[in-house]
Amino acid sequence: MDMDNPTATFNTLRPRLFGIAYRMLGVRADAEDIVQEAWLRWHHGGAVEARTPEAWLVTVTTRLAIDRLRSAMAERQLYFGPWLPEPLVDVAPPAEQALEDAGDLSTAFLMMLERLGPEERAVFLLHQVFEFDHAEVAAMVGKSEAACRKTLQRARERVRAGRPRFVVDREAHLALLGRFVEAARSGDPARVQALLAPDAAYIGDGGGKARTTVRTVTGAGRVARLVIGIERKWNDEGRHDFITVNGEPGLLTWRDGLPDSVCSIRVDGGRIGAIYVVRNPDKLGALRAASPILTA
Repeated sequence: MDMDNPTATFNTLRPRLFGIAYRMLGVRADAEDIVQEAWLRWHHGGAVEARTPEAWLVTVTTRLAIDRLRSAMAERQLYFGPWLPEPLVDVAPPAEQALEDAGDLSTAFLMMLERLGPEERAVFLLHQVFEFDHAEVAAMVGKSEAACRKTLQRARERVRAGRPRFVVDREAHLALLGRFVEAARSGDPARVQALLAPDAAYIGDGGGKARTTVRTVTGAGRVARLVIGIERKWNDEGRHDFITVNGEPGLLTWRDGLPDSVCSIRVDGGRIGAIYVVRNPDKLGALRAASPILTA
């Protein structure tokens, strides 16, 4: 890093800072605000006082994200229906690399993190995803190394049950998603149910601004009937495009010329364990703003 050029140093680290903030908060705008605040602090003195630029900037970003997440968790208690992370759509390979491993960016992974409190989430991410050692993590969150080790142990126990049992490669994930679309369009609930895990869940996020399920629907039979019902209702009014959602294959559904929803799935044991559908227009704002480009 060029310490004679603080701006270049910051820009080199910006993708990592955004990756931390987004995984902490699950909201693009909030993550961007955190990174911007880190830049302001870096610009107004941080670049001079920092011994190690990365450690200084990651510390500032992490602590800002912890504070923001505390208030966000209270806000989400009042959220209408299930809350899902704002999707990052069409992550190009360079950006995907900058955001670290896509598997630790997926909707399923971010939902798993919802089991953790702000400090637990920070410690877990910094150590497990971004590979800082225990001493570095302790300094970044302002706790003793022993306390951080205990926090990490608790976090691991809380998220362990939420991890898929098998790692699925991209081609298999995409193939399963394609079969799911075909089954949904067939009008046959049995075809959809055959692709689902017995305890499959359908989670829809409309934020009270777009119609979707107001509670999580669970059970393969119920989810299959719901999916078929949704497809029958809309008939040919929309189209599904295969896209990349948080580093994994997903679907963008269009209606009336605008992005209507973003869907991603959790694959577990060769079947679909969860279906995540974001319809809240606030979380599709970036997509809708870009829709003339996307449809060109």
